[in-house]
Amino acid sequence: MTGVAEPGGAGLARPMLDCRDMSKSIPAVRKYMTTNPITFEPSLTLTEAQGVMKDKHIRHLPVCEGDKVVGIVSDGDLYRASALTGADPSKLALRDVMVGKPYTVSPEAPVDEVVGEMAAKKYGSAVVVDNGHVVGVFTATDALGAFADLLHTRLR
Repeated sequence: MTGVAEPGGAGLARPMLDCRDMSKSIPAVRKYMTTNPITFEPSLTLTEAQGVMKDKHIRHLPVCEGDKVVGIVSDGDLYRASALTGADPSKLALRDVMVGKPYTVSPEAPVDEVVGEMAAKKYGSAVVVDNGHVVGVFTATDALGAFADLLHTRLR
């Protein structure tokens, strides 16, 4: 940061952004994603998924058939589905409540592009896929961590 005297001011300086370090390359999602995520089959019950998500402190869970990502569920999705009148979470499967065709990205995707898409479409997460295999999850919380890191390293 540099300072510039205000015209007519008493020598008080206001901070100005020093853009010299802003030309660094944008890091890839790989740097900030949660690695080795737990995945579940679409047939898993909501009760089973909620138990694992609670125990492991997971908020976004990719749903896969074999190696293929077929959906994603959040803890909020499971909570809302379980709260429906007459719903029995021990009988409902993830396939009944998952969001099909989740947003997927490569681990090398630039974090700014992923965050931009997540914000534009109001996605809470992106499933990170490499060579057809789920290798990570990039969440809104990860995006905030990336934002803090980038502010810290580029604007100080």
